[in-house]
Amino acid sequence: MPEQKTMLDALGIETVELTKDRVVMTMPVSDATRQPFGILHGGASVALAESAASIGAWMNVDQERQATVGLEINANHIRSKAEGIVTAVATPIHRGRTTMVWDIRITDEEGRLICMSRCTIAVIDRPTRG
Repeated sequence: MPEQKTMLDALGIETVELTKDRVVMTMPVSDATRQPFGILHGGASVALAESAASIGAWMNVDQERQATVGLEINANHIRSKAEGIVTAVATPIHRGRTTMVWDIRITDEEGRLICMSRCTIAVIDRPTRG
């Protein structure tokens, strides 16, 4: 089976911690994640936040039968970042049968808040490949 390339690979996102109650992921602020003015692109922060929430939700379902997908996300971009590494910490607010809500805080190396996000995740039947 060929290696699968995803958005996480393209943005340099790495998983640091992965449990049912907490997901920690990092992402470099680099050419791939900067907007034209040289600072972290809000879309890259949102991709990091939704990735952490979706994977955290997936840890809480029957992985053989179910998948988790983003249903809604919001983000407040608090501080700009031109270089370095940002870290997302995602924790569940609500874990239901069909939806979950996760809180995601993205900080810099000094612990300063870069972005705060809330993501609603849908729990769906896992698609079958034909």
